[in-house]
Formats: sequence, C-alpha cells, structure tokens
Amino acid sequence: MAGEAQIDGKGVAARQSRRFLYLYALAWAGGSVAYSPFLTVLLPGHLSATVGDAALDWLAYVAFTGAIVASVSGIVFGWLSDLTRHRAGWIVGGMTLSCAMLLIAGRQTALIPLLVSIVFWQIGLNMMLAPLAALAGDTVPDEQKGMLGGLLAFAPALGALSGVIATLPGITGYDARLTVVAICVAAMVLPVLLFARPVPQPALLIDPPEPVGPRRSMATSAMWWARLLLQIAEAALFAFLFLWLKSLNEATAEADTARLLVAVFLVAIPIAIAAGKWADRRERPIVPLIVAAAVAAAGLASMALAQSYVFAVGSYFVFSVAAAVFLSLHTAQTLRVLPRPSRRGRDLGIFNLTNTLPSFIMPVLALLVVPRAGFAGLFALLAIIVAIACGILIAIRPAKE
Repeated sequence: MAGEAQIDGKGVAARQSRRFLYLYALAWAGGSVAYSPFLTVLLPGHLSATVGDAALDWLAYVAFTGAIVASVSGIVFGWLSDLTRHRAGWIVGGMTLSCAMLLIAGRQTALIPLLVSIVFWQIGLNMMLAPLAALAGDTVPDEQKGMLGGLLAFAPALGALSGVIATLPGITGYDARLTVVAICVAAMVLPVLLFARPVPQPALLIDPPEPVGPRRSMATSAMWWARLLLQIAEAALFAFLFLWLKSLNEATAEADTARLLVAVFLVAIPIAIAAGKWADRRERPIVPLIVAAAVAAAGLASMALAQSYVFAVGSYFVFSVAAAVFLSLHTAQTLRVLPRPSRRGRDLGIFNLTNTLPSFIMPVLALLVVPRAGFAGLFALLAIIVAIACGILIAIRPAKE
C-alpha cells in the first residue's frame, strides 16, 4: 500500500513510511518558519519604526550575535541529544523556548535587552533544530535520502511564504504577527512527533564495529567543505542581490527581488524532488550535487559577465535554483557520510557551521573584492569558489557513479 513501509524477506522494515517523510519535511520547514520571517521581515520593520537610522547597526549586532550563539548551541544540543538518546524531548523544549523568546525578543526597544533575548532565542532555536536534524539520520535509510532531500526543498519556500502570511493586511499589530509565526511553528513541528509513527530503523542507530576508514573521513570532510563554499556564495548573493540589480536598473524595487525569490523556490522544489528520486533509484547520491554545483558555478560566471538587467536576472535565477537544489539534497545526503550514529547530533552541529561561518567570511570577501573589482569581480571569485566545491565532490564520487 502506498505510504506504508516495505518489508524485506527477513521481516525487517527496509523503508521509512511516506507519512513520516512528509511530516518530517513539514517539521523541517517549521524550523525555517521559526527564524526566516522574524529576521528578514518582522524585526527589521519593527526596528526601522522604533529606532530609525540605528536599525541597520542593530541588525548587524543581531546577526553577529546570533551567528556565534547558533554555531556553539547547534553542536552542544546535537551532542546532548546524542547522550540522552531522546530527540523528541529536546525538540519540544527548544520549540517552546524559541517561540517564547520570539515574542519577547520581538518587543525589545533597547539594544542590550534585544541582544540578550536573541541569545536565548537562538539557544531555543538550535535546541529544536539540532535534534530534529539528527532525527532524520535515525529514521531514514540511505535508499530514501534522495527523496527526503527533495522534500526539504519546501523549507525555504515555506519560510518565505510565512513572512507573506504574517504581514497580510488582516493581521494587524506587531505582536499579532509574532504570535502567528509562533503558532505556525508549533503547528508544523509537533505533527512529526505526535502522528508520524516512524518505522524503527535499528541498523541506523548502531556504530560500525570497525574504525572509520580514510575514504569515509575524506567524504565527510569533502561534504562539509563543499557546502561551506556554496553557502559563502549564497550569503554574498543574499546580501548584495538588490544592490547589484539596482546598479543595472535604477527602477528595480524590493518587491521585484521578492518575486524573483518566490519564482526560484517554485522552480527549485520539483527539480529537487525529481533529482532526489533519481539519486535513490540509481543509487548515485553525489551526482545530483555535482551537477547542481556545476550549474551554480556557471550561473555565477554568467552574472560576472552580465551587462543587461534581463541577462543578470536570468543568470541569478540559474544560480539560485541550482543552489537551492544543492542545499536541500546535501542536507539529506550528509546523513549518509557521518561516521558514527552515536555522535550524529554532534557531527550535524559541526556541519551547521557551514550555515553560520559564511556570515563572518562573506563581509571580508566583499570588502576586499568589491571596491577593487566591483560586483563582476566578486561574482567571478564566487564562481571559482563554487567550482572548487564541485571538484571536491567529484573527487569523492564512488567509482560506480
């Protein structure tokens, strides 16, 4: 029956149920909803209205503080969930703390109280996200990780959509919008814990008896570096996309950028799902990552050469779709290369550094390159960086791929 786990000849559950996969993807999207609308729409709007010209500086402090806390707490809570072997309790506790602190942090009008509340909000957020990431490794076998990665492509799209929902005209008042976000997070995260009923996968919880071989260690390191390099490019584009497009067309508005991002998500989701299913069916998990990284590098190279607004938008669209596909599939396939289930949460916390470190690296790159070579120079450098990521993945690709 569709949606039920398949049973092999030994009576062992070989596949996870589709219900769990869908509810897990919903919960992962809930994690995106927990931070995306707050950091990109609600908090900037609130600070702009309350502190005026100081809003930009305050947001910089928030981003810097949040990145540090997220880097540390992701590792700590992943490790704690490994020790306790009880992911659900940490997920619920983190969700509760993050939603409560969201309501508190969003109301602060003084810098120090805002930063303190952001610290506790990030702690709660990573208390939820780190064990949630490890839960997928505990429950989804390798032959379904491609499909899982495709479903995870919904997360950034729903994160962006939640910002639209929270700011609908009918939802008036800043507190009401924060409350809507918190309710959405709970409604998306809790079902996987309450109703998913995952098929037990005991083989995924047992450490291999032999020491981790050099190829496995190299694969783990390669996946880490490949994601970091692509995330650096993503962070740079997130920060400078609007300014670059406006330099090519003065009529560019923020709404144009928002619509472009929505279009990216709409195209990336079916591609990611199709690529993930292909990877599962052919048992070639790395090939879609290589292709996506290569296309992303080509998109960045085209951006470096762009002279017209239309060509620039098209080039960015190619890069962004490929990057979105890469990141969603990479999230799931990373679970394949982690060396030991007993420290899966901690190792995923270390992988989470690839999401936070670019916040520190990207500004340095921009300050060194843009004043001397402009945006074209920055995009050319980023194309080389992503091409290196592609080469790293080619180096670890199994011979049969």
